[in-house]
Amino acid sequence: MRGDHQTLALLLFCAFIAVTLFITTWVSRNRQGSAEEFYAGGRLFSPMENGFAIAGDYMSAASFLGISGLIVLFGYDGMLYSVGFLVAWLVVLLLVAELVRNCGRFTLADVVAARMAERPVRTALGTSSVTVSVLYLVAQMVGAGSLVALLLGGTSDAARSWTVVGVGALMVVYVSFGGMRATTWIQIVKAVLLMGGAVALTVLVLVHFRGDVNSLLNTAAERSGHGKDFLAPGLRYGGDWTARFDFISLGIALVLGTAGLPHILSRFYTVPTARAARRSVVWSIGLIGSFYLMTIVLGFGAAALVGSADVRASNAAGNTAVPLLALNLGGGEGSTGGTVLFAVVAAIAFATILAVVAGITLASSASVAHDLYASLRRPGRKQYGEVAVARVAAAGIGAVAIALGLLAQNLNVAFLVGLAFAVAASANLPALLYSLFWRNFTTRGAVWAVYGGLLPAVVLVLVSPVVSGSPASLFPGVDFQLFPLENPGLVSIPLGFLAGWLGTVTSREKPDEAKHAESEVRALTGAGAA
Repeated sequence: MRGDHQTLALLLFCAFIAVTLFITTWVSRNRQGSAEEFYAGGRLFSPMENGFAIAGDYMSAASFLGISGLIVLFGYDGMLYSVGFLVAWLVVLLLVAELVRNCGRFTLADVVAARMAERPVRTALGTSSVTVSVLYLVAQMVGAGSLVALLLGGTSDAARSWTVVGVGALMVVYVSFGGMRATTWIQIVKAVLLMGGAVALTVLVLVHFRGDVNSLLNTAAERSGHGKDFLAPGLRYGGDWTARFDFISLGIALVLGTAGLPHILSRFYTVPTARAARRSVVWSIGLIGSFYLMTIVLGFGAAALVGSADVRASNAAGNTAVPLLALNLGGGEGSTGGTVLFAVVAAIAFATILAVVAGITLASSASVAHDLYASLRRPGRKQYGEVAVARVAAAGIGAVAIALGLLAQNLNVAFLVGLAFAVAASANLPALLYSLFWRNFTTRGAVWAVYGGLLPAVVLVLVSPVVSGSPASLFPGVDFQLFPLENPGLVSIPLGFLAGWLGTVTSREKPDEAKHAESEVRALTGAGAA
């Protein structure tokens, strides 16, 4: 990229970072330091504010950078991510949003442990939540590295690595000092910027083709190098039966995974009532739905105007398709319009990454402090406050995410998020749904459901083509691939539900009818909710 691109984009980066650090500083001076304030922002946000924050939390680098890139590379098959992410919100709205808000306080484990033995359940769900969060964080780190590599001409691996480190450091600052309130306002600002940028680019693409969608699609097919196959199913997932099963596995993971994501579920606790939580989801569905429809236009627009070959040359995983599209729409390399539009889009993408990593880090640090630390600490020893533990946990999780982000820099960010969704749907969702809807569910069933989904999902990823056995793997030079699918959801999600059922029916523990009745009334009416 030219120097003027770099200068303007870096100035916009710095402006957004300055604004978010100001928000964090301002919030940290006006908070009381209680657990409710740190984890849930005092439950003071309105449905509209929380709806924007949920949308900001959900529309990640995978959405803005990864999905469009996959559409550029694989056409029709890339749209699966847009459809899957959108349909997933119906599961959240219909099954979990209101019930989770009524039954819990801060984390997913609060809901499941309400009628179980707390210690083993909190330990299992805390472990699972941290695992999912770290996988999700890695995707954001990879997106940040790809973005800055493009900005600096794609030649500096050191710059990409230092960007990953910088993003990790910023997310620790946001969470440690600002808690949920600062994180929420950062996500609201980011959602407004992201929607504005997506609308502007979508309008420019449609104006360029004079509103003729057929012309847009045909041009994209011509420049893709695949012809009409670009617009038909099967370019990525239709080669053989393994690819088709991978398609099914990914679809199931995307649709079911959202309801098990810790950072999304924690957002329902930031509003005062269950009704407000439900209205928050309605707001977020409107924003998220329109955004994912626009990502389809952006993906095919990038294929038509930039070309699949140029996008792949810039970044093999396609993560730079949208910034390159902005450069083209603004007038191309060297033009003032291209410089400005590229810089604005790059800054919005960077803002997207910062906001999402803050939300994920907060949710995972809450799981460490509220679930793992609270359940594993021993009586009689010096005890530290949950908020202090959460701040330390944020730093530790940030360090792990940075290390893995440096390792996975050549993978597509949407693909990485698909893995996180698969683990969430395998481990968290079975325990959550059984707890909410199965009267006889027991502690053993909850623990088995979590580990019965978590361990197979992680192990299958480790022995899949993602890690070894192919040129695009994390370790292309070795081959210990045993599992043929890239996404483990097709196997690990049923195993999670099966393990939960098996643990319950083999348990000698008698279900506590009184606690179940209390939880059911609370879930359905909101009586006694925090």
